Amino acid sequence: MPQYLIERNIPGAGALSAAQLKAIAQTSCGVLNQLGPQIQWVHSYVTADQIHCIYRAPNEAMVREHARLGGFPADRVSEITTIIDPTTAE
Repeated sequence: MPQYLIERNIPGAGALSAAQLKAIAQTSCGVLNQLGPQIQWVHSYVTADQIHCIYRAPNEAMVREHARLGGFPADRVSEITTIIDPTTAE
């Protein structure tokens, strides 16, 4: 299944409390349950003013529908074509 990197511009994201992040995660999981098993949230990285999320989905449209239903920004959605890591150098 294709994977996508979603860039969400959220000023102050890095200062969100654990309770706020939990609420965001709960909203996301609720929408995922609504959309069905064909879309999966892998994990997210929180930085000062953004949240970067990795999702598996059949297409970009489903990723954007998740964002719309959850009320999340999806400022940029990019399909991940390849993953490399230190073992790629071997």
